[in-house]
Parts: sequence; structure tokens; C-alpha cells
Amino acid sequence: MKLIYNDIFFEHDTGMHPESHKRLEPFQGLISTPVKSGESYLELIHTSEYIRRVEKSCKEGIRLDEDTATSPGSWEAALFAVGATLMAAEQNDFALVRPPGHHAYPERSSGFCLFNNIAIATQKLVNEGKKVLIFDFDGHLGDGTSHIFYDTDKVMYWSQHQYPAFPGHGFVGEIGEGAGKGFTINVPLPPYSGDDIFMDAVRDFLPVAKQFEPDVVAISAGFDAHRFDPLLDLHVSVGSFYKIGKLLRENFDNVFATLEGGYSVMDLYRGVLNFLAGINGEPMPFEEKESSSTILVWQTYEMNKSMVHTNLSKFWKI
Repeated sequence: MKLIYNDIFFEHDTGMHPESHKRLEPFQGLISTPVKSGESYLELIHTSEYIRRVEKSCKEGIRLDEDTATSPGSWEAALFAVGATLMAAEQNDFALVRPPGHHAYPERSSGFCLFNNIAIATQKLVNEGKKVLIFDFDGHLGDGTSHIFYDTDKVMYWSQHQYPAFPGHGFVGEIGEGAGKGFTINVPLPPYSGDDIFMDAVRDFLPVAKQFEPDVVAISAGFDAHRFDPLLDLHVSVGSFYKIGKLLRENFDNVFATLEGGYSVMDLYRGVLNFLAGINGEPMPFEEKESSSTILVWQTYEMNKSMVHTNLSKFWKI
């Protein structure tokens, strides 16, 4: 797995904002990858009215919502973020993009996200006859992605995230509806969950993901579960991102990723490179002391996990 990176993503100017160009500054030494615009694929997920609203807002440099800033360069950056994610899906690579995407809905922005990069790439794969597992290990629920695929059995959406936290849902009973019932897995992690709980959640639900037998695994790779991230209260070290990459390598053949959150700049950098090393079978480049969770945090997590097991047991061996 290689990084797909392009300087165009610096054109999304958000000013003094957690999701700023500073997030990608440590990667500036990378060779810029030629990337095509993903504009022609936007309507796989988004309404034409919303697409035009994003374009107009970007040209005027106004916010799409309270959290989501734009600038004149944001339109092109967002189109190329979609294009890079589509390229990653074709090549089993990692799209190092901004703006991120997993909070974006078909008809509205949310949580710093303009277009839902992972959802667009996933829908293209579904249209080609593929079954897709989306594993979202960002510390926030990817509510836009979850909503988009909530009623289909062609996509399994698996998220582990801090709860309670933005966007305010993603609890144990949200498992899909209609044909998609049982194909959404939400694993709520209590605040102050450490590496022990974070990795227990991955290993515990991995067998369910494998039962789905996906043709492709799409990763919403967010790194805001890290202990120093300013937007959440999870206590994960960069070593867990290496372990996730390693588990994906050992269990699935076709895996691609796109960047979501992660707002502690150097920890985002270390997390991305650790994840890549894990999935590529290379030594872990960055060591960090592992964290442990308190008994009270474990008790809350185990209660949540047990309820998820109960809700999914009608659909999967768990």
C-alpha cells in the first residue's frame, strides 16, 4: 500500500480550524501523485442540488455549516480528494486527502466534510458487483457513511468510536434497517478507552466482518483516537494503528484507505506511517508506550459490547 498525495489538498484553506492544511505539512516531502478530478462520480452519492451548493459556497469562501469551512480552493481540493480515493480503491492504496468525508450526507455537509470520499468509492465498487466492508476506526462515528448504506446488504459498515461524542449517535442498537439490518456494526468506546479496549474491539468484531466475505475492504482511516488528539478523549497510542494494519494484512486481500480525522499533527503523521507499515508487513517505525483502561471504563465497554453481540447474534455467529 502506497500513499496517494497531492499538493492540491493544501488549497482547501480553512484558516484557524482543527481541520487545516497543517495536518498534511509533515508529508510535504512526498512526491506529488498525479490525481484526476472525481467530479463525474459525485452523483453516485450526492444530490445535484447539494453539489451546486458546495461549488457556490467554495467560490464565495463561506461556511457550509457551523463546523465546515470552505475557500475558493476548496472546490478543486474536494474533487481531487474524491478522485484520489477512487484511485486508491483501484490500486489498494491510501489516499492522503483533505477535506475528509465520512460525516458528509447525500444532501448536506457535516463535521468538516464536503463530499463523502469513501462512500463514493464504495458505491462505484457496488455498482461493479462488489461486496464492500467499510471499517471506520476514526474516533468519531462516520454518520454520513452509516446513513448512506444503512439499508443495504451489499455494504457492511463497521465503526468503533467514542460514545458519547460528536455526532451524538452510533450506539449499540443501530444495526441497519430493511435489507441492511445486521450490516451496520457500531462499537461504542467509552471516553478514556486505551489501547487494550481499542484493540479488543477490533479483534472481537473482526470475525463478523470476515463472515460477510467482502470482495473489497474500504478503510476510513482516522487517527483522532490518539491520546493527544484535541477533539476526543480516547487514549490510544500509535502502536494500535500498526496492529490494525497488520490484522488487515493477515485477514483480507483487497484493502484501500482514505484519510479522515486526526488533529494532533505529528501523531497523525506517526499514526499514518505506522498503519502503512503494519499493512505492508514492515517493522513499526514509531514506538509509543501502550495505554491501559481503568476498571470502570472496561465495565462500560464490556456492557456496550455485550449489547452489540446480542443485537447482531440474529444475523452472525458471534
